Amino acid sequence: MTDGMKKILVIGSSNTDMIIRAARIPRPGETILGGEFSMAPGGKGANQAVAAARAGGRVTFVARIGRDLFGDEAVRNFEADGIDVRFVTRDSGSPSGVALIQVDANGHNSISVASGANARLAAGDVRRAREAFEGADVLLLQLETPLETVRAAAVEAFARGIPVILNPAPARPLDDELLKSVAVITPNESEAEILTGFAAADEAGAARAAAELRKRGPGLVVVTMGDRGCYALGDGFRGLVPAFPATAVDTTAAGDVFNGALAVALAERRPLAEALRFASAAAALSVTKLGAQPSAPARADIERFLISPPMS
Repeated sequence: MTDGMKKILVIGSSNTDMIIRAARIPRPGETILGGEFSMAPGGKGANQAVAAARAGGRVTFVARIGRDLFGDEAVRNFEADGIDVRFVTRDSGSPSGVALIQVDANGHNSISVASGANARLAAGDVRRAREAFEGADVLLLQLETPLETVRAAAVEAFARGIPVILNPAPARPLDDELLKSVAVITPNESEAEILTGFAAADEAGAARAAAELRKRGPGLVVVTMGDRGCYALGDGFRGLVPAFPATAVDTTAAGDVFNGALAVALAERRPLAEALRFASAAAALSVTKLGAQPSAPARADIERFLISPPMS
């Protein structure tokens, strides 16, 4: 590993994505022929771990996957990206997680997930991975694993003075006890509304939701708003950071790539506006490629994009 790389600890899910790309997403009871099928590694935790590794972080991943072909392939992929997999547990009692993803011609998607071993990632796994917390600069969490596991990880990191970034996806209500352990929370528009009751479909709504979330504990709230950009509140910053223009092929992991890159930028103590631009550039690059982890860009590509971004 390169000296000076920041240590990013990611605890979360790992899936294999089965993707069908077609002109549109079928309505209930409808069958559409002629789609293109592909498979790619996915899962919000794994996506964010890979995105952080490619963005320049030294990543350790804590997860639970099956003892099956999908699990074998996942571990090989993590190792290929230089991710520390010592705390990825192979579960003999449950299969690896699988996601069925449908993508339309505009890059929008619909996703169903069979959690498998992800649902068995437990607080005990976090305790057994305590060594992974040592020297961590940031802990990155999501909600595709049991909430008690997320809570155990956040409390452990908070006790050690490690900043916690929580991507509250998929959305679910969260209690203030958990949020008080979180330094940065990164909901999208729908997740912000579920957490606060405020619609976040525009800048004014995102501002209201961010202010409400900030009252509950996190020092920094970043509401991601797709191709409109992100609204940030905290660390002396308040306002909308516009997204970079991009021709979307598949938006499946754009939020995960944003979070992984943001974790690296914040761990490097970049000014917040610069960190948000870095994460936004990574997300913009990701939507131009099909698949979750295959779309995560390398740090050199992000830096080149920031030097010469496309014109709107």
